[in-house]
Amino acid sequence: MERDFKGVLWLQLGAAIDMLENAINACPDAVWSDPSRKPEWRENDVVGFWYLVYHTLFMLDFYLSFVPEEEFAPPAPFNLDELDPAGVLPEHPYTKDEMRAYLEHGRTKCRTAIEALDEKDAFERKVPTRPDMSVAELYLYNMRHVQHHTAQLHLILRQRTSTAPPRWVSKAKTPLGRTSTA
Repeated sequence: MERDFKGVLWLQLGAAIDMLENAINACPDAVWSDPSRKPEWRENDVVGFWYLVYHTLFMLDFYLSFVPEEEFAPPAPFNLDELDPAGVLPEHPYTKDEMRAYLEHGRTKCRTAIEALDEKDAFERKVPTRPDMSVAELYLYNMRHVQHHTAQLHLILRQRTSTAPPRWVSKAKTPLGRTSTA
């Protein structure tokens, strides 16, 4: 049983990431890049599934960086357009494989950051991109952001498919300190 802050934080943030992965895996290709659903969620409720996944993973990565915006660099093939206030969108839908790779990047970055976390410092140190938040608060904010958009993805799956969305994940598949569930 996890009894420390870092272990509990990972089990819950990791569970949110696992639920996002389950939504990606459950999405049929016809829903993933349906051209009738444009990625314009900033303007209205119409959103492309793939874009919502991308936005969620990009912000997970960004918030886990704990650096000023100008120092952040997502992995290729992604760029900083997601941070553009004009709402610059990707030129084409990202594939499930690209999103799964980005999800693994985010999961690994999250585990590594939490494992290295100084628990005392986490409540005192401010974050350059969110000066009103401590590191600990930004982790919780990030978890809420992932879960919020994952819930939207589940709603899209429920509305657009005949199968139920993926089930609730109560804890991350793998606790901190372990590399697999086996």
